[in-house]
Amino acid sequence: MFGDLFEEDYSSASNNQYGKGKKLKAKTLEPPAPREFTNLSGIRNQGGTCYLNSLLQTLHFTPEFREALFSLGPEELGSLEEKDNPDAKVRIIPLQLQRLFAQLLLLDQEAASTSDLTDSFGWTSNEEMRQHDVQELNRILFSALETSLVGTSGHDLINRLYHGTIVNQIVCKECKNVSEKQEDFLDLTVAVKNVSGLEDALWNMYVEEEVFDCDNLYHCGTCDRLVKAAKSAKLRKLPPFLTISLLRFNFDFVKCERYKETSCYTFPLRINLKPFCEQSELDDLEYMYDLFSVIIHKGGCYGGHYHVYIKDVDHLGNWQFQEENRKPDVNLKDLQNEEIDDPLMILKAILSQEESNRIPVDQLGQKLLKKVGISWNKKYRKQYGPLRKFLQLHSQVFRLSSDESTVCLLKNCSLQAESDFPKKDHQLSKTLTSESPGSNDRTSGPHWFDINDSKVQPIEEKDIEQQFQGKESAYMLFYRKSQLQRPPEAQANPRYRVPCHLLNEMDAANIELQTKRAECDSTNNFELHLHLGPHYRFFNGALHPVVSQTESVWDLTFDKRKTLGDLRQSIFQLLEFWEGDMVLSIAKFVPAGLHIYQTLDGDDLTLCEIEVADEGDIFVWNGVEVGGIQIPTGSDCEPLLLNVLHLATGSEQCQQLVESPHVFPANAEVGTVFAALAIPGGVAFTKSAGSAGESWTAIPQEGLKKTFREQGLGNGSSILVQDSRNGNNSLLTKQGKWITSVNEVDWVQVNNLCQLESEEEQVKISATVNTVVFDIRIKAIKELKLMEELAENSCLRPIDRNGKLLCPVPDSYTLKEAELKMGSSLGLCPGRAPTSSQLFLFFAVGSDIQPGTEMEIIVEETITVRDCLKIMLEKFGLPGDTWHLRKMDWCFEAGEPLCEEDATLEELAIHSGDTLLLTEGKLLPPGLLKVPVWWYQPQSPEGQGKSHQDQMNCTPSQGGVWRATFPPGAPGDVHIEVPLCHLGDVEISEDATLVELKAQAMTLPSLSELSIPSPACLRAWTVDSRRPGRLLRRNQQQLREYKLGRRPEICLEPLQKEEHLGPQDMLLRTRLRLPGRRAYALPVDMVWDATRATASSLRQRVAAVCALPVDKTELAKFLPNTSEWLPLSSWNQQITKRKKKKKQDNLRGPPYYLKDGDVIGVQSVLVGEDDFGTISDDTGKEGQTQPAAGSRSQEALRVQSRDLPGAEAPGRPHRPEAALSIRVGSFR
Repeated sequence: MFGDLFEEDYSSASNNQYGKGKKLKAKTLEPPAPREFTNLSGIRNQGGTCYLNSLLQTLHFTPEFREALFSLGPEELGSLEEKDNPDAKVRIIPLQLQRLFAQLLLLDQEAASTSDLTDSFGWTSNEEMRQHDVQELNRILFSALETSLVGTSGHDLINRLYHGTIVNQIVCKECKNVSEKQEDFLDLTVAVKNVSGLEDALWNMYVEEEVFDCDNLYHCGTCDRLVKAAKSAKLRKLPPFLTISLLRFNFDFVKCERYKETSCYTFPLRINLKPFCEQSELDDLEYMYDLFSVIIHKGGCYGGHYHVYIKDVDHLGNWQFQEENRKPDVNLKDLQNEEIDDPLMILKAILSQEESNRIPVDQLGQKLLKKVGISWNKKYRKQYGPLRKFLQLHSQVFRLSSDESTVCLLKNCSLQAESDFPKKDHQLSKTLTSESPGSNDRTSGPHWFDINDSKVQPIEEKDIEQQFQGKESAYMLFYRKSQLQRPPEAQANPRYRVPCHLLNEMDAANIELQTKRAECDSTNNFELHLHLGPHYRFFNGALHPVVSQTESVWDLTFDKRKTLGDLRQSIFQLLEFWEGDMVLSIAKFVPAGLHIYQTLDGDDLTLCEIEVADEGDIFVWNGVEVGGIQIPTGSDCEPLLLNVLHLATGSEQCQQLVESPHVFPANAEVGTVFAALAIPGGVAFTKSAGSAGESWTAIPQEGLKKTFREQGLGNGSSILVQDSRNGNNSLLTKQGKWITSVNEVDWVQVNNLCQLESEEEQVKISATVNTVVFDIRIKAIKELKLMEELAENSCLRPIDRNGKLLCPVPDSYTLKEAELKMGSSLGLCPGRAPTSSQLFLFFAVGSDIQPGTEMEIIVEETITVRDCLKIMLEKFGLPGDTWHLRKMDWCFEAGEPLCEEDATLEELAIHSGDTLLLTEGKLLPPGLLKVPVWWYQPQSPEGQGKSHQDQMNCTPSQGGVWRATFPPGAPGDVHIEVPLCHLGDVEISEDATLVELKAQAMTLPSLSELSIPSPACLRAWTVDSRRPGRLLRRNQQQLREYKLGRRPEICLEPLQKEEHLGPQDMLLRTRLRLPGRRAYALPVDMVWDATRATASSLRQRVAAVCALPVDKTELAKFLPNTSEWLPLSSWNQQITKRKKKKKQDNLRGPPYYLKDGDVIGVQSVLVGEDDFGTISDDTGKEGQTQPAAGSRSQEALRVQSRDLPGAEAPGRPHRPEAALSIRVGSFR
């Protein structure tokens, strides 16, 4: 329906990769630009791939997804070096995704390239220039990943992170019996139209109930009668990551054009899903989800651009958001407003202080920033224009050089400045640096970034509200469970969990980039690491970052030939938020933290002269304190990190020592170690090396008064402290060794399931993650006091939370290899565990499996599907060869059949623990369909194609009321539901056309007796709920293109002549009301051009067919499920329980949903009938046993996304529609 809906709007797309003329040629010779101040990498747009870039950035900033992908090594995925080897199974898509994520994490470049990834998709340059829907890409990419990861440990990656379930329930009001159906989802699609926000949409879907009462009762199987009931839907299983797709694009059936829903649609930063869930007894935290990504579409239906707002969960980026309006670094009370607002006065004051009276224009801007605390562009540009242009306009005051690079005051103005401004400039110099602009609050929580292809910009949370509505608005929402906590080591650590081979590759690539940049940059440039004082705190003897090392350190490339003053000025310009004096000091990292050694002095000296080293650490502070604490500086007080060993409290009898790190200044006395441990006094020992090895040497009392450095102690030295209160008990053991005690006891629980009597039913076995399963099994047998023979014929099987026994664990595995957590429950069961070449499988008959009813079997992984099927049939005692196997999929339903009967289980990626289902029915060869064919013949086939005038002679009577004479035997007083008659089954290829299916159906014995002239005289319908469903129009279209599914059913209807329906033609069955009777004439088929599917258009067409006046014609649609008639009126309003909502003047939309095959009742207002009902309708309501099909809200969602072939919108021409696809190799 939305063929070219998401074509790239190049006017709004990022164009940073494009240049003009010679610049583009020169740029190719340069290495990629390094990352900007955010320290995050964007992704280059290949021409139309902004939708792909936005989704990839979302997956990249989902650490759990990224790390799960990183956990798959080359032994499972193969190697990119072998991708051209036809014999090697290389899973290219996961490998390229791994490489891209590593580049985004570690490669120092402004933007990464996706060309290798799109090549692995099988895309050409044309496909890379064409944009598609990001919601569609999300599903297709997940499907491609699942296919690529078949047979690996990551086969359930998508299922584990994104799979959830919905349960639809009907509850009987009488007996409370619940009938339910479960559905699976990877993303939730919610309506936008006529909905205020996400929570409102979820409320409509998962809280509101549809009530069956009055004339719409429900047949309860338990009560065996019609009862009142309520239908509802709930979220049964919530995934760790919830993806929500917003239906912003619709089709206007009146204007016949597409449009974007731009109304306000709110969504929260944190949402509680408890009201929408089936299980609500858990703590509220179990249902809390935090927003972490918003994919935004900017533009309309026929063009646009995607970018994404991302929450930096792992603090990988440098968030430095600055307000548009800074408070100037000036006390406004000390200056008059006109002095601050007049740039002429301030610039004259600055230039009058210059000794040479001439400075570069760039330095003038820097000095203005330093004195006023705000740049020219932010304060004055909007009113006065660029700085250089302002100087040109005031040529009576300023003189620019010929190349406009320097500026000075004219002589008379300079003298005037000396006389007129001395007080004011003194005031400026005194007050312009009294205050500094404050930066935004940098909380410890994650920050948000706007990633727009190559560009990455920091944003605030409040900016998300701007995406609630408008042409630039949210299109996809991504939430993560609030309880998902990231480990501390992952914070600000882009190397966390990255495989070694990718680390090496990225390190080598960074080295290559640095080499290329070094060749392009001046040899005099060097790197400085700026440590910002406000981002540090002093504790434990050293300086430490408040948030993270990444956010506290700014890297600066600077020319070492410039002076210290130039460096200070550049830092002032870089740090617009700085307050007060700025002191630069040399700092170094020591094991205890960051320590300041030397303060840099002499602004006129070059960095070479003051010996600032490349990659040096510069601490930027006020020279006195950090966070209110005075900081000791110099090498004398360098903090030393020592290992202090002392007796643990309460462990005197065990003689166990505790080793803990402590930091002491190098110039502190050794005796301070007792005060640090709260010990009044004692003996201290140091470790020394001798001929007999290492030994402990006591420090004499006078040695305790020496400093640590004088005593020869340095970083990493060990010191042993003995409390004098221990008396003569020495801490030195006979062996001279100490072992730090471990307080936590790890264990697993083993239950006795061997059906043998034992004193204990279960025991706890102490273990670690590296304990071998065999050792646990043997210890459990001994502690349970079972027979020793079980050591040779038993195994351990994990027990899940539902009490089900899982696949046995091989004895050779460690708990870590078996993916068992501490505290897990294991069952000691009879029978050996499968070997490395065997598979442990569950199997059952049918698809409706009750937990615990599966049987178990151990087979060789090299066994074929045919032999495995035979063994399982023998276990169940089932005869015959009309069975096949299906593998239970990740949503616990029967999946695709195992078609290759000669393939081994290993080749089909069957693993231990999988469940196979024995399904009755012999499989067809691939590509064949078995199609049941039904016969559908409405009343009076001779009436097909005839008009109503042919069926009844209508003549006007007195008063203008229409009367009719009826043909003899016309069953117009009874509404007959035409039954379907089964003709037989047809086996046909998916590549066959519809006309070939009709021709083959004509050969069936029951149909060959009828005189059908040709296949074109048969009308084909799909079968839906034992009624004709969708009309199949095009005879030459392949069955595959109709997307009929794996079990299609077709019904055929005879025609008097060939029929050729257009894409916008709608086939309706009209029935004319018989005057004076609650009955209708026989149905007559009518073809209606539904391009403008309005009630007035339909009324005109029906009036012409029935020879009735247009203004005297009333129409109604028959609803077979409820035996009711729905009047078609363009001026009525549809009223719901919650709000009044104007009905859309389009019959294809709500509430009519007009489609092919609908019955339209026709009556004249001159007849004076009050309703459209008949006697048979009354009977149908009384005997109704089925509830109304589907809720209107769900139908509305389907209508909004329904595909209407041939619908064209006015406006500019668009490229032809192309389907989005990702080609994946076979890994079975």
